[in-house]
Amino acid sequence: MTTRRRFLERAAATGGLALTQGLIAPWARSAALPARPEALEGNRFDLAVSRAKIAVDGRGSNAILINGQLPAPLLRWREGDEVTLHVRNNLDVDTSIHWHGVLLPFEMDGVPGISFPGIKPGETFTYRFPVKQAGTYWYHSHSGLQEQSGHYGPIIIDPKGADPVAYDREHVVVLSDWIFADPERLFAKLKKNSEALNFQKRTVGDFIEAARTDGVGAAFADRAMWGGMRMDPTDIADVGGHSYAYLVNGRGPRDNWTGLFAEGERVRLRIVNASAMTIFNLRIPDLAMTVVQADGQDVEPVETDEIQIGVAETYDVVVRPDAARAYTLMAETIDRSGYARATLAPLPGMDAPVPPLRARPVLTMKDMAMDHGGMAMGAMEMGAMDHGAMDHGSMSHDAQTHDHPTGAGVDMVAAAPSNRLAEPGIGLENVGHRVLTYADLKSLRPNPDRRAPGRELELHLTGNMRRYMWSFDGEKFSEVETPIMFHEGERLRLTLVNDTMMSHPIHLHGMFFDVVTREDARKPRKHTIVVKPGEKLSVDVTADAPGDWAFHCHLLYHMVAGMMRTVSVMAHGPRTPSNDVDSGHGEHDARTHKMKMQAEPDEGAKAGHHHHGSHE
Repeated sequence: MTTRRRFLERAAATGGLALTQGLIAPWARSAALPARPEALEGNRFDLAVSRAKIAVDGRGSNAILINGQLPAPLLRWREGDEVTLHVRNNLDVDTSIHWHGVLLPFEMDGVPGISFPGIKPGETFTYRFPVKQAGTYWYHSHSGLQEQSGHYGPIIIDPKGADPVAYDREHVVVLSDWIFADPERLFAKLKKNSEALNFQKRTVGDFIEAARTDGVGAAFADRAMWGGMRMDPTDIADVGGHSYAYLVNGRGPRDNWTGLFAEGERVRLRIVNASAMTIFNLRIPDLAMTVVQADGQDVEPVETDEIQIGVAETYDVVVRPDAARAYTLMAETIDRSGYARATLAPLPGMDAPVPPLRARPVLTMKDMAMDHGGMAMGAMEMGAMDHGAMDHGSMSHDAQTHDHPTGAGVDMVAAAPSNRLAEPGIGLENVGHRVLTYADLKSLRPNPDRRAPGRELELHLTGNMRRYMWSFDGEKFSEVETPIMFHEGERLRLTLVNDTMMSHPIHLHGMFFDVVTREDARKPRKHTIVVKPGEKLSVDVTADAPGDWAFHCHLLYHMVAGMMRTVSVMAHGPRTPSNDVDSGHGEHDARTHKMKMQAEPDEGAKAGHHHHGSHE
């Protein structure tokens, strides 16, 4: 009798991967012919979360899927509508869905312990909210490590008016990482030894090459310095290609997901990084990309050759193939240990060369915020920023006297953090072609709120890499009792300082923020931003969404390890929580927790006095 394992192996051996194809969402199947991907559309949706056995890149694996599909169904909404989504939990543990980047009432945000209690096994929760925006977004579990097991999918929201982006065909490109083992085991490994999965450490050969290039003395000094700090300059990513398979729309590199085009067509690629831990460097050799949207927000078109896409970020690009040939979409991991790839082609079955993996990057003194040349450059960039009408006299600057975080959860502090918004990501400094930076992005329309910030709040991204402890200001989520307080209607400057040697994609729920670049009136608006090692950057936030919201690093294991906080937007008066909740969950404990939000802010807060988040 054929066992399930033999069936999976046989399916993989035939190249058909029948089981996987059956579970792949219709929108994500290779060589989809329509100019518009197949989606669940309308105002009412039924979604079910269940366990499944699937084949991924030719190997059997356990998964947690929505409607039995990997990735989850593409949801297509329209700006101005109200949507209702019934989510049934068929698991034996709690689950949830967070609508990443979507503006909605906090009760509908889907974060257990902050905005609702989660969805119990066997129960159905109803999400209902108005659609206030357009663009490319995604949805995923905010319960445990379920996101790592396939609990994610894309969202397209069509604008109610004319779309400013002209295109003839569109494809959704969902990037992800896949672990064949239990994610809990992976997390336990990282907790025991954070470097257990770093298989790219420097070798004797690397030392000989450094001695030949820089001299023996310099090579010895460099090794001694890193050794003395007990840090590894190759620790770019916690988990790499030795543990992960990298997928495009649920397919590994050998499965070669293919999106079709007709010669000369304008093809819109809606790119979502739905991975748990992987920052990707994406390029299409011989084909320029015009970036038209970042995190669902329209930007002035900017042409580039490569984009570093942080976890949870989305980018829409338009490409125009001018030849009837295949093009490889190459998504190389930030540590160069693996890749996801797909193909754009005029006909099914076509292929293009896959470029070899480039040499893995190595961290430098600048990534430790110890490069004095980099410090000067950062100071110049900050000084050159056009802060426009910012009232430096009236804004509280208490953040500038912020004490450096200390404690067991902090193994280093950036002595001279610098602004790096105009720099490409780690490893892309000298690639020889154009790389998108945040400084290249400019909002297509003026920012809706151009007031000067009334106060500044500084937060440090902290960690003890050897003990795998991650936090804000040296305090992990479970240790902090008081939320970071915003006051409804205020304009706030949030300054992030990365005291670690890793890039962190930081996500704010419920509100967009305006990235403080040189452009004042058209700052790029985002919901997630990658903060580079040793970087200090600022974003401006308008606190227009009363309620409690999650604020965290979107590297999944960093968030679970403690790099997360609650942001409470304090309403100006009594408010009644929304009734748009399924009757089975109408009276949940999160609402009683929120009643503290009804208090009026004190006069000092109204006047714009700064309160540091962990001491509110």
